[in-house]
Amino acid sequence: MGIYSTVMETVTEVTGLSPTAFFTILAMMVVVYNLVSGMFLGPEDFRQKEQKETIQVGDIAESELRAYDGSDPKKPLLIAIKGQIYDVSSSKMFYGRGGAYSMFTGRDASRALAMLSFKPEDLTGNLEGLSAEELGVLDDWESKFIEKYPVVGRLDTSLNPSENGDKVQFLDNHRNEHID
Repeated sequence: MGIYSTVMETVTEVTGLSPTAFFTILAMMVVVYNLVSGMFLGPEDFRQKEQKETIQVGDIAESELRAYDGSDPKKPLLIAIKGQIYDVSSSKMFYGRGGAYSMFTGRDASRALAMLSFKPEDLTGNLEGLSAEELGVLDDWESKFIEKYPVVGRLDTSLNPSENGDKVQFLDNHRNEHID
């Protein structure tokens, strides 16, 4: 007995249908599934739509960034790294309320990411005293954010120079080191 015959007999035994009826019903189910699933957006389409609706915040103060921490569901989730602000709303599972990295949203998380720290006191953009290895870790994080999330603004240090003036000078110096 060939494989074909065995399959046909098994179909009849298991389903109680003739092989022709079984395969006709199976084909119709595939067509209906494709029609129905075509009526809805797939995950890729949703992500593209979400990314297209990204707002630009421009240059804002660190205090203004705090409003984008997930407490208002109408606002995007934003995180700053080395002065650049990224919209991480596409990863709400991680950065939204209750997410593993929700403490980073609405803040400049540069120091915490460089140190791989979840301590509240490390949730700052102050990079003073970090080792070359920690700055390398931060560069890796920055590269991942650049690849995955849109840049929507920059922290404006002139709006609160007492907090950020030294930090931005340090950042500019650090960036210039990597350019040379």
